[in-house]
Formats: sequence, C-alpha cells, structure tokens
Amino acid sequence: MGILVDDAVVIKRTEKEGEPVVVTVNCPDKTGLSCDLCRVILLFGLNVVRADASTDGKWCYLVFWVIGKPSTRWSLLKKRLMEVCPSCTLASSISYFRDELLQNPRAPQLFLLKLCSYGRHNLLHDVAEVLSELELTIERVKLSTTPDGKVMDLFFITDIRELLHTQMRKEDTFYQLRAVLGDAMISCEIDIATSEFTSSSQGPFLSDEIIEGMFNLEANYSIRDNTSAFAVPLIVVDNSLSPSHTLIQISCHDHKGLVYDVMRTFKDYNMKISHGRSFKKGEKEYELELFIVQSDGKKLVDQGKQSSLCCRLQLELSRPLRVALISRGPDTQLIVANQVELSGKGRPNVFYDITHALKVLNRSIFSAEISRYTIGGREWEVYIMLLDEAEWNDALKKKIEDMVWRKLVFWE
Repeated sequence: MGILVDDAVVIKRTEKEGEPVVVTVNCPDKTGLSCDLCRVILLFGLNVVRADASTDGKWCYLVFWVIGKPSTRWSLLKKRLMEVCPSCTLASSISYFRDELLQNPRAPQLFLLKLCSYGRHNLLHDVAEVLSELELTIERVKLSTTPDGKVMDLFFITDIRELLHTQMRKEDTFYQLRAVLGDAMISCEIDIATSEFTSSSQGPFLSDEIIEGMFNLEANYSIRDNTSAFAVPLIVVDNSLSPSHTLIQISCHDHKGLVYDVMRTFKDYNMKISHGRSFKKGEKEYELELFIVQSDGKKLVDQGKQSSLCCRLQLELSRPLRVALISRGPDTQLIVANQVELSGKGRPNVFYDITHALKVLNRSIFSAEISRYTIGGREWEVYIMLLDEAEWNDALKKKIEDMVWRKLVFWE
C-alpha cells in the first residue's frame, strides 16, 4: 500500500502547555526539501527545538518538534507544508519525484497594493500584520509621507493562496484593512503590478561605507566590529565515520530561523542531507549533526569546497541579518539586510519584526523601502526606513538597534 496524500504531513498536538508539537513529514524527497519546509515553519512563527531527518534519496521522513503560539493555525500549517511536499501517487504505482521538474518553478503573480491613509503611529506594522494574517507576502514596499500628513504606501505583494486576482479576495483584503485602520484609511486599490512600476522600483543608492560596514563577508568581522552578531559557530567536517557520507557537526548560538538558515545554505550549495538530527542544548546553544553528500552522490572531500561551505555556515549563523542605524545629514535611517535564497525567496517575517520593534519603541516611520541588491556576488534584501525626528545620541541609536535585532533573531 502507498501512503495516502493526507498522511504526508501529520501534526500531533499535546495537551500540556509549553510542550513541543510534533510535525511529521513523510513524502518523496527532493533537493532542498528541508529548507522549503523550514521556511514554512518560520513563516508561521514556530521555533524548531529538535529535528530528525532520514532519506534514501527517493523517499524522506522528517520530524520537527516545534513550539507554537495559542494563535497558531495548525490546519493551515499542514496545508502549506503539504503544498511544499512533492506530489506522489497511491498504492504500488508510486511515481518518485524528479528534481528537474521543480528547478524553475512558476513565479507567483506580483500585485500592487496602493494604500492612502492619514498618518498615525504604528500604521505600517498594523498593515503588515493584516497582510500576514491574509497570507499576502510583502515583496517590496515604498512608503512616503506628504507635508499634509497623508501617507501613500505602495506594497508589491504576492498571494500564497493565489486568489488575489478575484474580486472576492480583493474585497476581503479591503475589509480587513478597513477594520484595523478605521477612518485613517482614505483609499485602497489592488492591481496587477505592471512593468512600469516594477522597473521603477529600484532601491536608493547605498554608499561604499554602508556596504563595507553591513555587507562584509568575513564571519570574524561580525564579532570584532558589530554587536548585532553571535559568536562564530564551531563547525567540524568528518569523513572517517561513514564510507559514503560526510558528517557536518555544528555547535552555535540558537536564534530565530536557525534551522532554516542551515538548510538554506545546504540548498544553495546543492548538498543533500541523507540523515541528520538537530536539537536545542540548554537555553542558548544549538547543535546539528548532518550526514551529507554532494549532488553527484559523493562525499565532500575537496578541501576547497569544505572551506567554502564552512565559511558560509559561519557567516550565516553569526550574522543571519544585518542591522544598522545610520545618520545621513539631518536624517536617520534604519537599515536591515538579509541574504536571499538562490531560488529568489526572501526571509519570512522580516518586515513584520522590524515594524513590531519600532512599535514597541513608539518610533514613527516617515518613509520605507524594500529593495534587492547584488553585493559580493550574492543577492540581498534590504529594508531602509527613515525614522521620525528625535534628539539622536549614541544611547538612543543603540537602544533601537538592539530592539530591532532582538525582534529579528530572538523568540519571545
């Protein structure tokens, strides 16, 4: 007998508060599947405290122990995880997944949400929260405040449900925004983003000083010159324990999205994880033991490739995101950056976490942009926000940087 489609993802909840929920995935395998699953789990705001993985190259079995929230929509999580899993047939006629079929997945339709409103505190975070609940992903944004206090927001969004082309979905979005913004909302329109808008959505200029300070690709640089960073992780490569696999052992500081960051790195390097486990150790530490092979099925023995992979992992786990508060003349800008998957997918919930941090600090945003830049041979997603006027000093800047950093990388 084959495995029923509905059984590909099983979520076992516990009645005891604070105990992990067990998410089991049993489906055909593909390169990067663990990364795609972890991205969905991070999108739902779940903390992976333990994970086990095993595959024979055709079929995989993965188990995640996750900590959720009372508001977690578990049935929706199962649906989204199912959509990531490669399709399979029933009974003995199982058709195993072919990697090449998903090498170039269809890009989601990009829509432009034009929102005009009266300016008020926390408006941007409230909008981000509504769009997140509706499963509308913010790809880029441009926000500007007019002299008379009105705010014009341009959100370039994609719809996880792929229904935003319908009038019913648009009207539901309008209704939800109106319910939260109330009389502050003046008008709202949703249309397909034309090439005219997308071609003119290039981000502002980044100076050499900003690029050198924020996008340095040396892991040790983060500890030496930047407080928004973790200690460089310990990584051991061992080819002596298995005749067919390379063992990668990682010991590092835990952070939000850690397992996703590791799996994203292996996916970008086209490495396959045959067996592995990861677990939280104490309050702050996390350990991973992964048996991997290259795309050709062979062990990773080349010293140059080993060094490249280890350096990348050290960088991703010590500085998963970059945060800086920069003065440009009379203006003060908050800049946050994260690397993008080679597939083009950005990191989930970054915009939400940034605006949440500023909401906690009661700081207003005069303008905001999300853009992508190619720096150091990698694509980066960069968030640039012009903050309200204040009596800026080093203590206030550090307070804002620390709060944004904590919201981005620590679980509440």
